[in-house]
This record gives sequence, structure tokens and C-alpha cells, in this order.
Amino acid sequence: MAKKHNKKEEKKQQEPVVEQQEQLNAEAQQEEQKEPTAEERIAQLEAELAKEKSQYLFLMADLENMRKRNLKEKADLLKYGGEGALRDLLPVVDDFERAIEAIEKNSDIDSLKEGVQLIYNKFVKYLERNKVTPIESTGKDFDDNLHEAITTFPAPDESMRGKVIDTTIKGYMIDDKVLRHAKVVVGQ
Repeated sequence: MAKKHNKKEEKKQQEPVVEQQEQLNAEAQQEEQKEPTAEERIAQLEAELAKEKSQYLFLMADLENMRKRNLKEKADLLKYGGEGALRDLLPVVDDFERAIEAIEKNSDIDSLKEGVQLIYNKFVKYLERNKVTPIESTGKDFDDNLHEAITTFPAPDESMRGKVIDTTIKGYMIDDKVLRHAKVVVGQ
């Protein structure tokens, strides 16, 4: 009976060893399954590279399309940018044409003067709507940012030295930017 008992004990002792070996074998198999082979890794990396290339090409195409669209918009802006301003000037041209017709038909100078004055007022209002304002020059200190001195003239009195005596051509500003410098005579 002692032999039977010894065999049972040996089996009991062997069972944990067998279980441990089976567990180690299972873990080894799992590790082998977790780590892809070199060919699988290469295939996986090639798939990722193809995906990245595809995304890159789409982004480059979008960028190129945006660049072309921007160039077209700029060209259109340069080509048609003044369209609104010129359209608003057409009524003034119509008024001038009517004034020319009136000059040919009428000899009444006062009505012609009045008509030209109305056209002038209409044009000045158009400029004001577009934020174009005249530069006030005569009697002001000479400022080379606003004025262009075409000549100097002896000042009639000491207070007019360095000041604008006369404006030959009026200057204009659009907002805070000089559109055209005023051409002036400066006292010396």
C-alpha cells in the first residue's frame, strides 16, 4: 500500500509541473502570436505608408486648388475692382452730356452755369460717399506729406513764412491716405 500511496504523491507532484509547463507553452504561443513576422510587419508598414501618401496627395491637391482659386480671385479683383466706382460715375457723365446738348441749344448763360454747378455738386457728393476729401491747403503750414511745393514766393508778411500762399491744384485724401498731393506755392 505504501507503493500506491507513493505513486499518488508522485502524480500530485508531477501535476503542478505539467500545469506550469502547459502555462508556459501557452504564454509562449501568445507571445509568438503577438509579435508579427518580418513579412507581416513590412506589409503593415507598406499599408500605413500608402495611406499616408494618399492623404498627402489629397492635401497637396487641395492646396493647389486653393492657390489657383486665390490667383483667379486676385485677377478678377484687379480686372473688375473699379467696376462699382465707374458705374457710380455714369450718371455724372450723363449729366455732362445733357449739359453739352443744352449749351448747343441754349444761349442762356445763367442756366448753363447752374447746370454745371449741379453736376459739380453731384460729383463732389460721389467723392464724399467714397471717402475722398479735399486737402485744405491755403493759409496752412506747408506739410510735405500733404503738399508738393511747385514754387516759393516772397511772403507778404512774416506770419506767412513756411505757409501755403496759394493752391494751384487741389489735393485729395481717401481716408487717411493721400490720393493726390496738393500743388502749392509756399511763402519764403
